[in-house]
This record gives sequence, structure tokens and C-alpha cells, in this order.
Amino acid sequence: MTNILTGISASKGIAIARPYLLKDPDLSYEAVEIDNVSSESAKLKSALEQAKIEILVIQDNLKQSGANEEAEIFAAHLMLLEDPELISAIEAKISEEKVNVEAAVDEVMQSYIIMFESMDDEYLKERAADIKDIRKRVLSHLLNKPLPDLSLIDDEVIIIAEDLTPSATAQLDVRYVKGFITDVGGRTSHSAIMARTMGIPAIVGTSNASQVIEADDMLIIDGSKAEVLINPETNVLKNYQSMLEEELRSKEFLLKYVDVPTKTTDHVNVNLSANIGSPLDLEAVVKNGAEGIGLYRTEFLYMGSKQAPTEDEQYEAYKKVLETMGNRPVTVRTLDIGGDKELSYLDLPKEMNPFLGLRAVRYTLQETELFRIQLRALLRASVHGHLKIMFPMISTFEEFHSAKQLLLEEKSNLKDEGIQVSDDIEIGIMVETPSVIMMADQFAKEVDFFSIGTNDLTQYTFACDRMNENVSYLYQSHHPAIFKMIEKVIQAAHREGKQVSVCGELASDTTAQIVLVGMGIDTLSMNASSILESRAFINGQSKSDLEKVVEKVKECTMENEVIELLNKHIDK
Repeated sequence: MTNILTGISASKGIAIARPYLLKDPDLSYEAVEIDNVSSESAKLKSALEQAKIEILVIQDNLKQSGANEEAEIFAAHLMLLEDPELISAIEAKISEEKVNVEAAVDEVMQSYIIMFESMDDEYLKERAADIKDIRKRVLSHLLNKPLPDLSLIDDEVIIIAEDLTPSATAQLDVRYVKGFITDVGGRTSHSAIMARTMGIPAIVGTSNASQVIEADDMLIIDGSKAEVLINPETNVLKNYQSMLEEELRSKEFLLKYVDVPTKTTDHVNVNLSANIGSPLDLEAVVKNGAEGIGLYRTEFLYMGSKQAPTEDEQYEAYKKVLETMGNRPVTVRTLDIGGDKELSYLDLPKEMNPFLGLRAVRYTLQETELFRIQLRALLRASVHGHLKIMFPMISTFEEFHSAKQLLLEEKSNLKDEGIQVSDDIEIGIMVETPSVIMMADQFAKEVDFFSIGTNDLTQYTFACDRMNENVSYLYQSHHPAIFKMIEKVIQAAHREGKQVSVCGELASDTTAQIVLVGMGIDTLSMNASSILESRAFINGQSKSDLEKVVEKVKECTMENEVIELLNKHIDK
């Protein structure tokens, strides 16, 4: 009988192959008291240099294969290896506590890992994988135990590992590596992002794949179901082989949508944009034909460092995104920190209900110096493309007015300094709170655009913490109440000639797209890998038919009724 493992789908698709069991060397060590501090410091310097050489080789190989954006991932690794604060902390532990270099490296890096893993935000939490990667590489040199070289694989395989580091993922040759399965991890890890970029299926978070899968097993990855089939029966294997052939034909088919507009059969345009966390995501954005950036999460510029990024550092990041996108709009969300996202160098209070506390614009309006630096960087970059700036977590007009006033003040200051700033910047807000929904008519007269963050809007509407398993049943993104709120915003905006986007998880959900397009949404912003599939779906729909479905959705009282109704429309 077929054995089935379940996990988290990091990258959709089907893969069929034998496993490659990735086993790291034993990097255990004995913590001992040392006498010769200089000797241990010399070992540290040598290990860091060797690690840097290896990463530079990985970077060069990626660049030579044309994967320039993936190569940039390792710039963060090099920065860590050269971080004076990190190195000083390790050297201090050696000299002050008289511990051997292996123990010092391990303890300091583990403290960094713990800091990131304690964050509730999945994207930030997964940044711990970068530090784990560096820790493993440095220890391997200190202990003289080389890490496996995945670039040597020359047979079709599926990688099985407890975890797969970004540097290991970068060595994968997609001619032979058909997918990977890990015990731990999430959708937002660098390795998961790279899997989606490379177009190979991946299942993470299985908890025990590396323990139960054996070398001679036959495996099937079903990325859509987040399942791993071990030693499938003959008829199951044949079915999946047919599905894989169909999937390959479908991928080839979707490529024809890269350079075409998103338009319903009755000629209604919908802009399909991409969500990004850094300039590293741009290659996938361009490759999948995104019509803009609908959400640039700027908080990721602030992570992985002991201090906030400077104005110049931010300017360079924003400039790169704007220049890459050309005339296509780039919507940048100002710093959204707090709630489930913390940074060690920011003085955020410990709160009973952080999601209802000092977060996003509430924080930046208190820390105006931090806010002004970001606004100046954005304004300076505005001349390099089509910039749209939006403020997150707006609840009142006072907040919007205060944030906009700071922006206008910095624009005036820059012009006084002789620095050019675009006069065509659009200023909008995230719609995440019921108070903005209820005042949408008035807000629409003052903002240039709305962007609906359905993740937060859903949890605030139903008064439930989406991270809390005890009340997760209340997090109903397809509830008719949510769709009615979205429609209210769309109607208010359109009356004033303003545009509305949805940039939460709902945007890439096919069933939700039926309702959102039917209601007249202007932009859907999603992970770049979802764009072509979404475009193919929307281009096959009639706006007038979807409007009829919307009317039926509004008559529903429960989420399961809505989902059943939408699935029927897809299946007909």
C-alpha cells in the first residue's frame, strides 16, 4: 500500500524519482576551556575566509548560469561572514569566557537563530535559515568535515533532507534534481522561493521525511496536495506519470501568457502585479510577466542587521526595483513592523495584544526620525520609475494626514537641497481595519489609491488572531462579510475615479478571483509564480458572468456556502 506523507507545499507541481538522501556530516564538538586565545582567533579567521571563498564560488556559478537574482541571495551570507558585530561577539566569547572557537561560533550564531525563529511572521522566521547555513559552513571548516556537494548529482532524483539551506539549494541542477522534501521549513524560506523560481516542486515541514524515506524507494511529490507518495502502487504511478506529462504541456501553454494583457472575454482589464520582499525577487517578477509591483514589503530591508538601513542603502534598493520595472507601477509599503514582526534594535514595547498595539504606521508616527529616513529614500528613488507609496495599518484620518504631512515635508526639504523628486508619486493606504471600510467614501476623496490587505482585514473583522490555533476556525477569508467589505471599498474608490488592489493571500486564490474580478477589482497582487496561472484563468472568464456569481455570493450567510458556490462555477 502507498505510504503518504503530508507537509507544506513550498512549490507546486509533480515530481517522480528515486530519493537522494542528503546527510550532513557530524558537526558535534566538545566545548573546552582554552589557554591560547590568539590560536582560536586564527582558526576563526581561517574558517570565515574559507566559507567566503565557497560562497563566492556558488555565487559565480549561479551568475554564469544566468541566475543573477538567486546569486544575490548570497550577498547576505557574505555580509554575515564580514559582519564586525558578529565577529566581535565570537571573539569576545573566546577571549572573555575562554571557550574554544567551535563553541563560540555555535553559541553566538544560535542566539541569532533563536531571535529570528521566535518571530511569528513566517518570512522573518525563515530568515533564520540563512544564519543556520552560515553556522553549518563555518563549523564544517573548523571541524574539517566537508559539506556534501550537490552540484555533482547526475541522475534524476528528489532530494530528501532534514532541512535544505539556501547554499545547498543553489547547487541544484534542475536537469537532474526534480524536487525536494524536507522535515522542516516554510513557504517563505529562501530555499522555497528558489524552488519556485527554478520551477521544481517542493514539500517542506513533513517532520519526518528524512527518517522514513529509504534510498531504494520510489517517490512522487504532489505539490498541489502537499503530499509525498512513497512506493506508489502501479496504477497510481501511471496516473501520476500521465499527470506529469499534462503538467509539462500546461507549463508550456502558460508561457504564451507572459507578454499578454490580463483581460476577460468581454474585454475588461485586470492588472496582475507581484508581491516582493526585496530586489532579489525581481527575476521571477519579470519572468512571469507581472504588470507591476503591487506590494513591496520594505520591512525586510530592516532585518538581518544590528541597525536600521541607512537612507542611501534604502535608496539603492528602491532604485533597483523601480529601474527594473520601468514604466510599470511599483507600490511600496512603508515600514510595517510590530505585531508579529520584531527587530532587536527597535525599541518596541512588550504588549498583551501586539496585533492591536504599536505597529506599522502607529510606530513610525512615533519614531518620526526612522520614518523620515525611509520617506527621503523613497522620494529620492521616485525619479527612477513609477512610484506609489502606501501607509499600512491606517485606522483614522488623523494617521493618514500625519503620515502624508511628513512625506510632503521631506519632499520640500529635498527640493530645497537641490535633489530631484518626482511630482507624479501616488499616495495611498492599506485597507486592513473595519474603521477604514466604514469611512471608505471619505477616504476615497483624499487618497490616490486603496490596497486591501485581506490577511489582516480578515483577522480584525472576526476579532481572531490568525496565529492562534484555538480560534483559527474564525479566520474565514471567503466569508460573505469579507467580500461585502471589499465591494464597499471598490465602489467608494470608483466613484472618485480611484483604483483598488488586493494584495493579501486572497489575490492568488482562483475561487476568490471570481468574486474580486466580478466586483471590479483593478489590481490583484500575488506571488510572481501565481501570475501566469491567474492570467490564464481570468482571460477565460466573462466579467458579466462573474457579476452574476457575485450577487449569489452576497446572498450567502456562511463561508462554506460561498466556497461551494465558487467551486461549482469553476467546475461547470
